[in-house]
Amino acid sequence: MTPQQNRQNQIHQFIVTSSQMSAIEERIFAAGMPVAALMEKVAQAIFKRLFALYPRPGVQRVGVLVGPGHNGGDALVVARELHFAGYEVLIYRPLSKSKELTQQHGEYVASLGVKFFDQIEPLLDCDLIVDGLFGFGLERSISGEIAQGIDRLNEQSQSVISIDLPSGLHTDTGEVLGTAIQATHTFCLGLWKLGLFHDQALAYVGKAELIDFDIPLADIQAVLGDRNPIQRITSTVALAHLPLPRPQLTHKYKEGHLLAICGSQRYMGAALLCGLGAKASGVGMLTIAVPKSLKPYMSQQLADALVVGCPETASGAIAQLPDSIDLSSFGAIACGCGLTLDAMAVVQAVLESDRPLILDADGLNALAQLGTIPTLCQRQAFTLLTPHPGEFKRLFPEVEGEAEDGVRAVRRASEQSGAVVMLKQARTAIGYPDGSVWINPESTPALARGGSGDVLTGLSSGLIAQAIARKIPLEPLVQTAVWWHAQSAISAASVRTELGVDAVTLSDYLLRVLPQLARSGNDIDSRSQ
Repeated sequence: MTPQQNRQNQIHQFIVTSSQMSAIEERIFAAGMPVAALMEKVAQAIFKRLFALYPRPGVQRVGVLVGPGHNGGDALVVARELHFAGYEVLIYRPLSKSKELTQQHGEYVASLGVKFFDQIEPLLDCDLIVDGLFGFGLERSISGEIAQGIDRLNEQSQSVISIDLPSGLHTDTGEVLGTAIQATHTFCLGLWKLGLFHDQALAYVGKAELIDFDIPLADIQAVLGDRNPIQRITSTVALAHLPLPRPQLTHKYKEGHLLAICGSQRYMGAALLCGLGAKASGVGMLTIAVPKSLKPYMSQQLADALVVGCPETASGAIAQLPDSIDLSSFGAIACGCGLTLDAMAVVQAVLESDRPLILDADGLNALAQLGTIPTLCQRQAFTLLTPHPGEFKRLFPEVEGEAEDGVRAVRRASEQSGAVVMLKQARTAIGYPDGSVWINPESTPALARGGSGDVLTGLSSGLIAQAIARKIPLEPLVQTAVWWHAQSAISAASVRTELGVDAVTLSDYLLRVLPQLARSGNDIDSRSQ
């Protein structure tokens, strides 16, 4: 990998807050970079990308929304270049006062004959809109005529490109401040802004991509430190361990032994889906413990797994693990998929073990009843929790008020519990006990389907079991599993549509898409968020 490729990989990985971005820019300017020169460089990069996406004559009239800050200045330079390229440009500038550099660019663009308006109506029939009203750092709600103008624009059907982030979104939380532009594309400048990765921002961001303007890594690292606390899962990060290489001399137990404790008569499919996810991971040996009445079914569906029938309750749940299962003989344990709370004793047993543990579904609900923090603080081994938002609130009621802010929520939950916490959302966030958070930037609504989480639990557990056998760090494999799972769903949806990706299909695409992912490598990082 060349130094430039290494830099590109790191740039795509960083996620910053508003204050961090301001501090980085201050270092750049203090080193001697003129503000005007940086604005020209950024705006030229925006223009080139815009021109590639929306060439003439398909697009002829472009409306540009200009605010008072340097985001508005960027928009004015883009407007100037669009004018020179032969587009008809109309500018909406609702606020007369602006920063000095923005004011100068406005005067020059006006001298070229470009028309300015203080109302948005003249721009509503443009072919394309460029949004440069408000950049990062917006704190106050948008109201009055500007808010009304944004709402009018959102009712239109033309494409909208937002510079840095859609006007009206809070840079750090993704909160809509009164109202916000619903963008088709967002050109994030320099470094990824945290607000773009919150679920509440998804309806406004559209397809996001990074416009790199060569921020020195030294300036980024000086502000963020050696370990950036919030990072983005890139293809480079995920593929660092995917597919896991195997030595020529090996055998099944050297490739990881996973015990999956799952299923009930009520939820027998969950056990199968967990098993399918584990198989796709490549784990060397898979043992599945299910209620004894499910053993014939599971043995038929997963012929290469060792299926153990367990004593069961009257309701068809696992009552206890048989004596033939020695928990200490397994590399990792996955517990919870389809279990029901009638298997509480089983969950208690695995929590008391010294094995790395992955808890999902009713494993999480049982943990919540036992007391999440006190119970996990007694565990010494690696623990991964995989809740959706409802399960998260039950597990960590003390951080429920922060549930809308997934980054803060998983960070606090992981720090307090000592567990790795995977909060499954449209943009899944993974919190680690050291305070770092990794965000999966790309997913699909196709995963909003029963059983998708069971597949992810099996996949994550299988990768972790292999990592244990090979004595490599476990944490990166959690990131790999989340990314691989999402990319498989995206690939399946591209063929079968979002409605056609059931959990069995998803498990099939895990292996179908793997060679393609390994070949594509960094190409994925250069596209949408």
